Amino acid sequence: MQAIDLLSIREQFNQNQILLCFNGPISRSLIEEIGNALKNYLQAENALPAAAMDVFGVYIELTQNIRHYARRMGYSDRDGSATVVVARSDEGHYMVLAGNQVEFADGQALCRRIEQLAGMDKAALKVAYKTQLRRPRTDDSSSGAGLGLLDVARKSYRPMAAKLVDTGGGRGFFSLLAVI
Repeated sequence: MQAIDLLSIREQFNQNQILLCFNGPISRSLIEEIGNALKNYLQAENALPAAAMDVFGVYIELTQNIRHYARRMGYSDRDGSATVVVARSDEGHYMVLAGNQVEFADGQALCRRIEQLAGMDKAALKVAYKTQLRRPRTDDSSSGAGLGLLDVARKSYRPMAAKLVDTGGGRGFFSLLAVI
């Protein structure tokens, strides 16, 4: 194993105001434990209660989406791992970034959906959310890019941003940024 310059990583975290970072296989219990740590950190930082709840809610939604996708696709722990970062922006907003490996076509569809949502104002997002909420769900339907993503878009201070990087073999690395 190559030596890791932990001090350099720490300095990068501090420079980028990274509060929390995780990279690896993600389980339901791990999502919960990291979520508790995030809530405690936000309380210690005296974040406004509404902002803290929104950051926590977005973190939960994005990490659960990654976990559900990996399970649905039958990915191994390594292929289904998540990369999650929560940081502060220079303007004082919280940034929640989450990424995972996806089938490339799924990533492209998700990027198109994020682009659609980014073009909507708050009123249009509210209408879309209520419409989706009233839509009947079938047992065999996938919940991807539905109500939860609309909720993230509604909580976001500015439009979400997504990126898909082709990693070969029909797969890509999808990443999403929500600013709260």
